[in-house]
Amino acid sequence: MNQFTSPAETSFSEILNALLDPDAEITQQHLFRLSDLEGEDKHKFEKCWPLVPLARRLALLEEMERLAEDNHLLSYEIPCRLSLTDTDPQIRFFAVRGLLPYDPVDLLKQLTRMLREDPDENVRAVCAANLGRFIYLGELDEISAENKEHTVDCLLNTARNEASEQVRQRALESLGFTSNSEIHSLIKEAYQSGQADWLTSALFAMGRSYDARWIPSVITMLDHQMPAVRFEATRAAGELEIKDAAERLTELLEDTNYDIRMASAWSLSKIGGEGIKETLEELLNHAADDAESDFLQEALDNLLFNEDMELFDLMEFSGEEMYSDE
Repeated sequence: MNQFTSPAETSFSEILNALLDPDAEITQQHLFRLSDLEGEDKHKFEKCWPLVPLARRLALLEEMERLAEDNHLLSYEIPCRLSLTDTDPQIRFFAVRGLLPYDPVDLLKQLTRMLREDPDENVRAVCAANLGRFIYLGELDEISAENKEHTVDCLLNTARNEASEQVRQRALESLGFTSNSEIHSLIKEAYQSGQADWLTSALFAMGRSYDARWIPSVITMLDHQMPAVRFEATRAAGELEIKDAAERLTELLEDTNYDIRMASAWSLSKIGGEGIKETLEELLNHAADDAESDFLQEALDNLLFNEDMELFDLMEFSGEEMYSDE
């Protein structure tokens, strides 16, 4: 098997040649060189990428996604963009999912077209999930009202008319970000369906809505017998910052399901309140492994940050009040 000597001694052309050679080893250091492509390197890569063997392209997209999740300074937007029109549905799936961190507004119409027309159910589902990001940006006025409404209309049509339940569920979850009144009836219908998959999607959308109308529904589901439902209710309680859920969330820190315990810790870090800091510190002191320790430390940092912001807001308000009295 051919191997590189060291990344510093390897030219970009040699890396591209290795991509085309199924026997060549591609290391993480070489993948770092494929991040943030621009100029001549970008031009060369665009020519090379379609010629890379299918299995290798798929493996590289998966590894690039993993690396970018661990290191936010890495960007593999170029390989993802080039893969959107690939003939292989798995490649298209990873391309769409890999684009999520980059907010590619110029691809919005292409992604909505893929949602409507792609023959693969999983690709349509990941498009529906990804498009929620654009609704969120629209609610923050960071993209045009026209683009936001185009996205909402496309997802509403999908939620009503798509044949695949999976795709409709992802569309519902993405629509949670919108203040569009039509989403309320869709969430309510999913919540009352009696089907676990739809119930979890409804809770997911409720958490994204930041709408107090859903608080009683979320609190009720914190006691659901199914772990998947309790998990989504736990997350939603944090997203909605439901203070009345803090006691139950503290109990869920001892749930038999690891994901629920961690979701409870994170939700409590968002809600805050008396004794939460001490509770999270105690959990951190007894973390089972490094991964759990890292997560709980992030939750504790998030709690302290939120408390600092609340204190800052209170001081700012007090200052304004004093100024107005003068």
